[in-house]
Amino acid sequence: MDQSTENKQEILCIGSVLWDVVGRATIAMRTGSDVPGRIQRIPGGVAMNIAMALRRFGLAPSALTAIGTDPEGEELMAACTRLGVDTTHAYRSPDLPTDQYMAIEGANGLIAAIADAHSLEAAGARILTPLRDGPLGTTEVPYEGTIALDGNLTHALLEEIATDPAFARADLRVAPASPGKAERLLPFLRHGRATLYVNLEEAGLLCQQSFDASDEAAGALVARGAKRALVTNGAKSCSDGSAEGVITASPPEVLVTRITGAGDTFMAAHMAAEINGASRDVALTRALEAAAIYVSGELPS
Repeated sequence: MDQSTENKQEILCIGSVLWDVVGRATIAMRTGSDVPGRIQRIPGGVAMNIAMALRRFGLAPSALTAIGTDPEGEELMAACTRLGVDTTHAYRSPDLPTDQYMAIEGANGLIAAIADAHSLEAAGARILTPLRDGPLGTTEVPYEGTIALDGNLTHALLEEIATDPAFARADLRVAPASPGKAERLLPFLRHGRATLYVNLEEAGLLCQQSFDASDEAAGALVARGAKRALVTNGAKSCSDGSAEGVITASPPEVLVTRITGAGDTFMAAHMAAEINGASRDVALTRALEAAAIYVSGELPS
């Protein structure tokens, strides 16, 4: 994994940049468990997680998001700068508090999580102003680089993006924020503009059917209109589907020590590999390896 920052290429990450409050225990948990563990507050959100991972892979990420002007927002802006994520074009409003996400993880995986991304939703299309009215692009001269888009945006705004001329030339990569928001990606099935990164459950929600394996799900998403679909399935095989067909690979076996952010790391590693010229099969393998390193705890949060 190349962590060099030479020959950096800018990539836009659109969506949630917030504070993650994550509690982790080393034993299995259930509803009502009260156990010892560790609690961290770190910069997070789908767009931020992807941006931080892209930085590790030698790219120069910029975030289009909403961050409050409250103390938590100022602290978050400073943290983004330290982590190499450019927030120059973030939408700042004194009326919107900085968003946050809270999760509890046990040895048996994610127990529960709450995402408070109401400010991002309230900001709506205002976070896209730099792509529509400059300096990053306009409707007449669209941005031509790679964009990572997360599903924390409202369904109405995602529908706009799926047809907006300002995104017509971008290499648009999209991921849902959670299974509960997977159906927000339906506009990208109708308009065939984007590469979708989803897990098996999210693929089933988008296709309104159940799948036993990732290859079946990836093929179904492409058949329903996706330009391309990458479907993960935890420790089981992952697939990349496109008009060229479906390819599948298995992730390395590792001891899982954390869950939150694994999908974002997978997506970032895959994008970075392809930006650097890797073939489909090599990019898929590199993404799985990076995600495995992340969940094993060997890569920093």
